[in-house]
Amino acid sequence: MTSALDPTTERRLIALLSLGAFGSAASMRVADAQLPALADHFGVGLAAVAQVITVFSVAYGVLQLAYGPLGDRVGKWRVIAAMVFVSGLTAAACALAPSFGLLVLARLVAGATCAAIIPLSMAWIGDAVPYARRQPVLARFLTGQILGMAGGQWAGGIAADVGVWQLPFVLLALWFAVAGALLWRQRATGVTASPPRTGSGHLLRELADVLRRPWARVVVAVVFVEGLLLFGAIAFFATHLHLVHGLSLSVAGGIVTMYAAGGIVFALASRLLVQRLGEPGLAAGGGVLIALGLVGVALSPWWWTAPLACFITGLGFYMLHNTLQTNATQMAPAARGAAVSLFASSFFLGQTAGVALTALAVEHFGTAAVIAACALPLLALGALFARLRARHQVARDA
Repeated sequence: MTSALDPTTERRLIALLSLGAFGSAASMRVADAQLPALADHFGVGLAAVAQVITVFSVAYGVLQLAYGPLGDRVGKWRVIAAMVFVSGLTAAACALAPSFGLLVLARLVAGATCAAIIPLSMAWIGDAVPYARRQPVLARFLTGQILGMAGGQWAGGIAADVGVWQLPFVLLALWFAVAGALLWRQRATGVTASPPRTGSGHLLRELADVLRRPWARVVVAVVFVEGLLLFGAIAFFATHLHLVHGLSLSVAGGIVTMYAAGGIVFALASRLLVQRLGEPGLAAGGGVLIALGLVGVALSPWWWTAPLACFITGLGFYMLHNTLQTNATQMAPAARGAAVSLFASSFFLGQTAGVALTALAVEHFGTAAVIAACALPLLALGALFARLRARHQVARDA
């Protein structure tokens, strides 16, 4: 049994989890705007240099499958705090890498250590916060992730322009060190709100139990396709603006941060949006906005429309993705760590495949055609999940 948190304590703990999420998300996106600069620095092609993104995502996605049951067994908060500390060391290893091969290896290990932070935080929130209040709380937690994605992309672009690609990794190492210390100080309260479960921690058994549930299979499949289509495109937003419109990487990275602004607006308005639209309305509306944003980035002849297009894409993504996340926290309440980790793993493995396939497609068809081609399938995905969600009552399982 979990113990109820008073509102002040709940807000404090969610804020600390957001600090860890910021670092994890920044690590994921820090290389996006640096791809052309890293290709020049290490003398490799654009498709090859994209490995710094894909290997991180592979490790991130695969290791989540292990962290979920581990968090269920020893306590989610303990695992989160420990892995935030270790992520500081792996970020430092990226900064110190003297060759492209060692940078790729360091990014692989960094993905493995960052993998615990966001999914176990969401699972902890699922344990500590009732379903009726969970979606707005998850949205508040996600502000750290949103700002981390934006900060990572922007810092990467600035560092590439000034010729010091290592700097963002140094800053991440310091961030993780501070966040880890703060999280560790609150471990007693965090474990009390989401205690370990005796007898849990069996990876294959718990994952099989989750996948036996039809609704869990739907949510996991939809989030994989979302990651495949959307983040394959988003990873090349800054590159598109740089190559097509001639913007510097720092300016292009700054424009892409408007994607995060859309997420912040969603987080601030989430309670009202949930009340007005419901989960099906959020999913369908999110698909519409994502499609409009991708087309705007890809096909507009004017660079100055890109900030609005990025904003719309971000707002749409968080409308759809936050709805998926909320459902993921209730797919299997008795094995919540395993369930949310499976969800997150599917999402980031989708991203990995999407970035790899998009990198290959961009070399043959160009950034505009590839980004625009993702719009219609994402529109259909949002509409499909909205229809399925309207038929399914997740709250009855709460």
